[in-house]
Amino acid sequence: MRVTQAALRRASVSWSWARNVPASNFLLGSARSTDLNDRFRSRVAAEFARGTVPIQTTQPNDSLRVRPTGKEHNSQASTQKNPQCAQHSILKTTTRGLAASFVTAVVFMKLTHLALLVGMIAIQSGCNTAVNTESAQPTGAEKIGTIGVSLLTLDNPFFKVIGDTITAEGSQRGYETIVLSGDKDVAKQSNQIKDFIVKKVSAIVLSPCDPKSIIPAIQEANAAGIPVFTVDIPCNEPGVKIVTQISTDNYGGGQEAGRAMIEALGEAGGKIAVLHLKQAESCLLRVKGFREVIDAHNAASQTAASKSLIKIVAELESGGAKDMGYKAAEDALQAHSDLRGIFAINDPAALGARAALEKAGKTQVLIVGFDGQPEGKQAIKDGKIYADPIQFPDKMGIQIVDAIIRHSKGESLPAQILIPTSLYRRVDAQNDPQLQEPKPPKDS
Repeated sequence: MRVTQAALRRASVSWSWARNVPASNFLLGSARSTDLNDRFRSRVAAEFARGTVPIQTTQPNDSLRVRPTGKEHNSQASTQKNPQCAQHSILKTTTRGLAASFVTAVVFMKLTHLALLVGMIAIQSGCNTAVNTESAQPTGAEKIGTIGVSLLTLDNPFFKVIGDTITAEGSQRGYETIVLSGDKDVAKQSNQIKDFIVKKVSAIVLSPCDPKSIIPAIQEANAAGIPVFTVDIPCNEPGVKIVTQISTDNYGGGQEAGRAMIEALGEAGGKIAVLHLKQAESCLLRVKGFREVIDAHNAASQTAASKSLIKIVAELESGGAKDMGYKAAEDALQAHSDLRGIFAINDPAALGARAALEKAGKTQVLIVGFDGQPEGKQAIKDGKIYADPIQFPDKMGIQIVDAIIRHSKGESLPAQILIPTSLYRRVDAQNDPQLQEPKPPKDS
């Protein structure tokens, strides 16, 4: 705001009197502001008794006798006959002028805040008044970088938990986070990585849509000097530099799923189908572990002349989604009406398969899923899914942020950090306080 000399001159009478008055007295609505007019009058009367009134002239420091002008000058002769009347007239006129100047001061105060007023007083009076201009200290941790995250899909609650956890943990430790969904589209994910490079993020976290096809984009990040990490889905392809890969022990989880299927089918064994997602490295590892356990079981059964052989009669693409899982299960049932079990590589595919079984009236077919999402756990409690090797996406999110910080400090990290699964059966679901009780069947 520009303060002119004319404005300062108009306000100077108020300053010359108010400079030693506490600033709080000037606040509109102050308890002390109601008697200001009387105090002005008292001050002027005192000055008048001494023969001087502090009215500002062209020289700021002048203190002059009253110089009546205009109508006051024309009526001087009449007022000389009555000095008391003259005093009253001058007092009234001067007080009105002082009051107007005071209003100007208050307006300035409201517009420029107390600090500016104190500065103006110091300028006018020639004093070197110190003004406290210390700014407020910022609250919260200072941001030290940005993490760019591109996940396979955010339609799957599992990946959403990973993204949300990275965001929360990163914020607590000084990082901003950009979380995007690759939507299982390599071209889209590649563009997201390029955008992260342009933004000069501190680190890139990926769940690759296709570990092979994403190589060129990762190499661009490597060339830009941006560290790349993977979460859940590894990228073990040559020609790329990954700082570390944090994921579930998918191979071990697949083995656990195989043992759950053997347990579910019992001595009778039978035909089973696998609902796959071949573009995801994590799912390839799950199915590999599952098959190895089933093969080992069959080899042992043949040696013991047991009839509990388990035969994988179909391996179908599920897309890791409910709709495609539903279609894959339908196809498996049409081709093998005596199907006894289904292994689905995640909970969405398992839930889609369950819907297909219910429609076909084949609810005796047993399902082993993978993930441990809330909906999947509820289905286990309701008896719709036999068991899940459960993952811990929240742990993945925490550990990926920890790995980024450790790497930024120059620490060496292992090439891979695996988080074991835990088999979750119906007995576990029944003791899980976060799950609802099964809905009773409707009366017919």
